[in-house]
Amino acid sequence: MLVLALIGLAGGLITGISPCILPVLPVILLSGGAEGARRDDADATRQPSRWRPYLVIAGLVVSFSLVTLVGSVLLGLLGLPQDVLRWTGLVVLALIGIGLIVPRFEELLEKPFAWIPRKAVGTDRGGFGLGLALGAVYVPCAGPVLAAITVAGSTGRIGLETVVLTLSFAIGTAAPLLFFALAGRGMAERLSTFRRHQRGIRITGGVVMIALAVGLAFNLPQALQRLVPDYTADLQRQLAQSDEVTEALDLGGLVTDENRELSNCTNGASELESCGTAPSIRGIQQWFNTDGGAGVDLEDLRGRVVLVDFWAYSCINCQRSIPHVVAWDEAYRDAGLSVVGIHSPEYAFEKEPRNVQAGIADFGIEYPVALDNTLSTWTNYRNRYWPAHYLIDAEGTVRQVSFGEGHYEATEGLIRELLADASPGAELPEPTEVADDTPSAGSTTPETYLGTTKQVNFAGDEPYRRSTTSFALPDDQPRDSFALDGDWELGTQSISPAADSGSGSDAASVRLSYTASEVRIVLGGEGTVVVRDGDRTERIEVAGAPRSHLLRKSDASTTGVLDVELPAGVDAYSFTFG
Repeated sequence: MLVLALIGLAGGLITGISPCILPVLPVILLSGGAEGARRDDADATRQPSRWRPYLVIAGLVVSFSLVTLVGSVLLGLLGLPQDVLRWTGLVVLALIGIGLIVPRFEELLEKPFAWIPRKAVGTDRGGFGLGLALGAVYVPCAGPVLAAITVAGSTGRIGLETVVLTLSFAIGTAAPLLFFALAGRGMAERLSTFRRHQRGIRITGGVVMIALAVGLAFNLPQALQRLVPDYTADLQRQLAQSDEVTEALDLGGLVTDENRELSNCTNGASELESCGTAPSIRGIQQWFNTDGGAGVDLEDLRGRVVLVDFWAYSCINCQRSIPHVVAWDEAYRDAGLSVVGIHSPEYAFEKEPRNVQAGIADFGIEYPVALDNTLSTWTNYRNRYWPAHYLIDAEGTVRQVSFGEGHYEATEGLIRELLADASPGAELPEPTEVADDTPSAGSTTPETYLGTTKQVNFAGDEPYRRSTTSFALPDDQPRDSFALDGDWELGTQSISPAADSGSGSDAASVRLSYTASEVRIVLGGEGTVVVRDGDRTERIEVAGAPRSHLLRKSDASTTGVLDVELPAGVDAYSFTFG
């Protein structure tokens, strides 16, 4: 419990000093000394309440904690999209801005909280109520700790650990805000000019808040964030990638009674294990390959052996795994095996049903596939991997889990064993003979993400963040890394050349140092990509939804360097290797 509290505080502090505080910062700064101007401009020279900053922050902590927990539960129970919290926050952000401009409107906003005692602590009105409103705005600011809290809500249960994590995170994120609130009060106490112009300052703050809400509503946060360096990205990434933090937060989904026994399974076991009743499939947006798009309930599959396969269509590891799953489905369907695919998106474009349907067709998948866009089933299984296989016997008990690639021979052997147990004496077909193309450990460059939130092997000298727009190749690039040259726009999931990028020596390009027998790149948008591999030059026409494109392939693993030149209008997501 203490570890969770410390992790929550650390995650909150990082969030509290990050650019995501900007939406609430103007109000926080004003909260310490603007109250006199709001109530009575003629009395604006009096000292602001000493308790008001503390009440604003206290309201923010309470609101943030309650809205985050209750909001997560409601999203899980009602199947509401994550945008509900975002739009609620934007509406409240706009209302606060109007309240700063129109004092009477702010009084109406605070009226529901008039029952809260104030005279006992000597405050002016509105501090706690304003903090409650700010907490709702603050909910969409996410990081690894808040992600774990949201995941807990999607499982449908909130335990003591989640409450401790949420409160500690809220306190951690509020600490820097309290500093700004006290600074605002100190400024108001010391500068008579500030107090004489409070009204104008409040109006300016209100205009800024409304403009920010409108900008966010039209999906302009990327342009706004480029104005401020993403100085906490490395801290957030280190926190998310820490083994200790991952274990404590269980970022794949907090433990519940429904999934607790999954921990009894070892990865890729060659013998049957008993790992509890399989968790349910929940929160599915759409089903493919079922009659009339009807959903699949594991309860209805009792008596059959079931393989639940988590995958994403652009994931190279899944692309090497799916041929085995398809072969098992074809070979053993009539013998009593039911395969259920759970498509859990890794990228935003993988949430688009038509893209997933195209991927299903490309891989020749005929078994039912669920579109798990909210990751509800993913979290219900506490899953962390693409691909992941959960083998379930005819009684509904999980008997093997296999994370990542490999273990195919062991999994197929256990499928045959469970089928024989379910139907003694039944004749089974010959084992499938799909080649295992899983790369051996250390022999292949790991999957290389290009978005700012996932990259781990950038070799350039520049900081890899959205505010950086100009890059140059390093003098010495290490193996298994990438570097950029030219003008780029970096996003959280993909990168693209700047709109004014040229061609030839002025073109935006990626240099990749790799070790693999097969190199692919996930591209989207429209344009012609030029690939230079030593003396070989190849052009790739890109059009439509993002998908994987082959850059080179050889019979054996080799080490080399590729230069990939991209035009404006093409987005690059990741390099994958085989």
